Amino acid sequence: MADTLIRMEREGPVMIIRLSSPENRNSLTVALREQLGAAVDQAATEQSVRSVLLAADGPSFCSGGDFQMLKAGTDPWTTHRRFRNMSRWLVPLTLLEKPVVVAVNGHAVGGGMGLAMTGDVVIAGASAKFVSGFFRLGAVPDIAMMYHLPRLIGMAQTKNFLFSGGSFSAQRAAELGLVAKVVPDSELFAASLAEAKRLAEGPAPVMGLTKSLLARSFETSLTDMLAFEGLGQALAMSGSEFQEGLNAAIERRPANFIDAAK
Repeated sequence: MADTLIRMEREGPVMIIRLSSPENRNSLTVALREQLGAAVDQAATEQSVRSVLLAADGPSFCSGGDFQMLKAGTDPWTTHRRFRNMSRWLVPLTLLEKPVVVAVNGHAVGGGMGLAMTGDVVIAGASAKFVSGFFRLGAVPDIAMMYHLPRLIGMAQTKNFLFSGGSFSAQRAAELGLVAKVVPDSELFAASLAEAKRLAEGPAPVMGLTKSLLARSFETSLTDMLAFEGLGQALAMSGSEFQEGLNAAIERRPANFIDAAK
């Protein structure tokens, strides 16, 4: 029986996905990637799941690539297949049509930092560190780092960070906008779960649709983006959650999006 490297649990409408391989600092082994992909697929297909919280067991969030795997498989075809398979879990996680909160504890190194950047809301413990690490190995940044980081902090900051082989403290990451907020380490999980619950209580499908549209914004013209907005709004306004939100606004009461979606 394969080791359980990903733990899943439910907290109402929130699915909690935990990296659970603390003995190797949750490094991105092939097995962990496969189990993470299966968890993301389950979160995507279960209608009762309205938000996801990605967290980690142990003192570190994720140490990036597994050294033993990298040492054993660096020929071109093995590397190509590994990255082709990566898109089967990383793309669905990034484009998951539900809000994703990431709780970063300890170190997020290399690909582990890339994994953290897939979140819609990233919350960091006060002692968290975001570390580049790629050039130390002579490797190109991966796990979508070169996609997300320039969009989040700009090209100049991205180059400075990657080329210096540097690291960001949790506070510096918050100043740059990589992290939504920093909380004491002891409060990280509770604060992240509270945020995931807050998002789950919102119009989750509309948030998911917004994510899909925002992902196109940097490569799309203004006229095309307006067209996408119009199509998205046509879908949103035809749904029961929009009707509930509109009625709640008119009646000056909190909206109950969860019951409206049933």
